Parts: sequence; structure tokens; C-alpha cells
Amino acid sequence: MAQTARIVGKVEYRGGDGPAVEIRKGPVEVSLSDTDATLSWIDEDVHGSAAMPAGDFRRFVNEGKIKLDGPLQAET
Repeated sequence: MAQTARIVGKVEYRGGDGPAVEIRKGPVEVSLSDTDATLSWIDEDVHGSAAMPAGDFRRFVNEGKIKLDGPLQAET
């Protein structure tokens, strides 16, 4: 089950071996498993998504760069 959150600071992810890409600030949906976090968003007509290791996601939350709307819940 996805939960909602807001990007409020600099949050970046890497698509494979490519350069780091910053996720724009604003609302996102988060699907969290034991190993990965998938963030998705809509920016006007553009749908975006990014996957990152769960540890990186938790670090962004702990640093206050991602604000969760409710408690952190991992999918099973």
C-alpha cells in the first residue's frame, strides 16, 4: 500500500550508472519494501517515478528532506 509524503529538501536518486537526478519538491506517493522505496509523482502532465534503496529513503526521512504523512509503513 502506498503512502503519501512530501519532498521538502534535496532528494536525489541514480538511475543505474547515470548521474544523480534531483526529485522535484512537492507531494509524492511512496511504496516501501524491505529493500527498496519507489517514489512516484505527477508534475502537470508528466508522471515521474524513482526507485532507491530503502536505506537511502530512510536517511532522507531522518534528515528531514522527506516528510511522511503518517508513520512509515513497509509493504509485505
